[in-house]
Amino acid sequence: MVWRRSILIAAIGLGVPAANGEAAAQVRDATYRGTLVCSNLPFGKGLLRSSIQVVVSGRDIRYSQPVIAARGNTLGEETGSGTLDGDNLKLTGAWRGEGDSYEASYSGALKRRNFMLNGTQIWTHEGKTYTRTCSGAIKRPLAAFLPKRAE
Repeated sequence: MVWRRSILIAAIGLGVPAANGEAAAQVRDATYRGTLVCSNLPFGKGLLRSSIQVVVSGRDIRYSQPVIAARGNTLGEETGSGTLDGDNLKLTGAWRGEGDSYEASYSGALKRRNFMLNGTQIWTHEGKTYTRTCSGAIKRPLAAFLPKRAE
């Protein structure tokens, strides 16, 4: 009976992440994927839904997402960077096309494996400025924080 208790205690110990900052950062280091939904623009139609990919490495963050036109074709890619401070991330980025462009900023907080994102895009279209809000979520794959199997 004693040996069973020892095995159980050892198994529980392996599943508990370390409380130090380095271990927490390693758990957050991953490629997160999700969806961002942005409000309509006067020159577009309907809500815009696009995929977003965010790569977290330590406190540094890089992200990208396709820029999709009202007709559904891809115009290019919004790219940006940001920082992770504890459980909070901040992203800034931009996209420039032939006649249009925008500056973007998003922020979010970590909840388990997800970051819930909120932000704005400041568009310039035909010499006029438009602001739209965006929200969404990105998720870290489960395998990103499970221990690697010994080979």
